[in-house]
Amino acid sequence: MKKNFDAHDRHLVATLTEDGQMSVGKVSERLGVTAPTVRSRLRNLITAGAVRVAALVNPMKAQGLTVALVGMSLQSTKMLDEKLENISQLDRVNWCAAVTGRYDIIVEITCTNDMGDLYDFLDKDLSQIGGINSSESFVVMKSKRKWLYLPEAVTRVYEK
Repeated sequence: MKKNFDAHDRHLVATLTEDGQMSVGKVSERLGVTAPTVRSRLRNLITAGAVRVAALVNPMKAQGLTVALVGMSLQSTKMLDEKLENISQLDRVNWCAAVTGRYDIIVEITCTNDMGDLYDFLDKDLSQIGGINSSESFVVMKSKRKWLYLPEAVTRVYEK
């Protein structure tokens, strides 16, 4: 179920989008509310799963990252929701969506610069999902205004 953002929630999210490191005190000043109100509203948004505060990476400025889009056609769209959920849980997936057009699902993934990582996603990860008729991958060579929340598979490599 979607969280209903009121005007205060939208203003809070917009303020943190500008600077996710802004102190609660500064946020409360900008919004004209008390610090406990900011903390409470932010906690409620996070608990509802509507907001996540995290570091974002510009993949064009960070060495060792490859971003790719993968379009997939399913054998049957009868299990589209299930396949979408299963794919969204894969380690390298940033986001996935059911779409109109040539593909049933589009997925954005982040891999290490090693093309073997992209190959493993296509060969191993997707094969465990099953029910995928075909896929086509597009490696992103250059992008603008693209910030990523790193998926688990990449953060594990970065931690080493």
